Amino acid sequence: MSNRAVLEVIALDEQDAVAAQTGGADRLELVTDMAADGLTPSAATFTAVRRAVDIPLRVMLRLADGFAAGDVDALVARAAELRAAGADAFVLGFLTADGAPDLVAVERLIAVLDGAHWTFHRAIDRAADRDGLRKRLADLPGLDTYLTAGAAGGVDDGLPVLEAEAARAGEPGYEPRILVGGGLRLDHLPRLRAAGLTAFHIGGAARPQGWAAPVSAEAVRTWREAVDTP
Repeated sequence: MSNRAVLEVIALDEQDAVAAQTGGADRLELVTDMAADGLTPSAATFTAVRRAVDIPLRVMLRLADGFAAGDVDALVARAAELRAAGADAFVLGFLTADGAPDLVAVERLIAVLDGAHWTFHRAIDRAADRDGLRKRLADLPGLDTYLTAGAAGGVDDGLPVLEAEAARAGEPGYEPRILVGGGLRLDHLPRLRAAGLTAFHIGGAARPQGWAAPVSAEAVRTWREAVDTP
């Protein structure tokens, strides 16, 4: 098995997916509506993307901007539809009004995911207690990744937290892999790699012409080369 660093790229459709794979992405995060910071795509979009590329992909489960679960029944129904369509990995994460993990919503979702792997996304960066959140989620089946910038403001602010959490790898609550994303830049990579971090997530950085334009295979290739540099 390859031990190279993981590069995950946000994709909105088949064109993005093909460009990301061509540029060297290891995995996709499939979403729609980036104006709302990424919502759940349709089953039809998932099916089209799954047919277009053969790299792993994780499907966002969120129906509205923010980190409140909202209509959990509707979200569970969408998750079940995507699972039935063949989706086998997901991205989710919800907080209560006081910044605690919304275990009711999360547990209802992972019940219909039926063993699929999933990422807890950047809701952790808005949590009232990051360590407490990790420990409360530690025994949930399928959780293998935290997508985090280390701070709500992005990687610039979160670097010390990311380094500290990387140093705790393997402790209870710290077994899932850290996937660094949220304002991530190329110049962050040497410090992150030195801390032992080996998974990176990009969205806008893969689109030099902005979100109205598709993923650039060339931009992804630049990141591929950078994350592969020790």
